[in-house]
Amino acid sequence: MAKKNNEFKIGEIVVYPKHGVGEIIKIESMEIENIKTKFYVVKMEQSKLTIRVPLEKQNEVGLRKISSKKIIDEVYNTLKLKPKIRRIMWSRRAQEYDAKIFSGEPIKIAEVVRDLFRKNSQSDQSYSERQMFQVAIERLAREVAAVEKTDYFQSTEKIEQILIKK
Repeated sequence: MAKKNNEFKIGEIVVYPKHGVGEIIKIESMEIENIKTKFYVVKMEQSKLTIRVPLEKQNEVGLRKISSKKIIDEVYNTLKLKPKIRRIMWSRRAQEYDAKIFSGEPIKIAEVVRDLFRKNSQSDQSYSERQMFQVAIERLAREVAAVEKTDYFQSTEKIEQILIKK
C-alpha cells in the first residue's frame, strides 16, 4: 500500500469532527472476520475516550491534522464580526449550529460561538442555547490550544476576551 499524504504518525495531534481534538497514540492491526485492518488509535483529550479509526475510513470520518495558525487567525476574525442570528425557529437554527459544530471546521465552529455568545447585559439564553454554546466553545478552545501550544483555559479566556470586546 502506497503511503498517502494524509497518513498520520504516532504522537500527532488530530481533529476527529464528532469528538474534537485527540492524539494518535498508536497504529494497530486487528483481524475481524479474516480481514486484516489497520486502525489509528486516537486518545481524545477531553472525554477520556479512545477511538479506533480504520485507516481506510479516515477521510470518511473527517480525521484531519490540527489547523494552521493562519486558520486560527481567521477564527479570531470571525469571532470579531457581528453575530448573524437568523430569525427562524430555534429548532431549525439548532440543526444548523449542530451541523457546523460537527463539521469539525474551526471557522464554522467560531461562527456558532460568535452567534450564541451573550454578554451579561444581553437577554437570557435558553438552556439548549447555552449547552450548544458550551460544546462549540470547548471544541474551538481545544483546537486553538493545540495550535497555539497553550492550554484549554488560556484559549477559552482568549476567545471570550475577543467576544466581550465586540
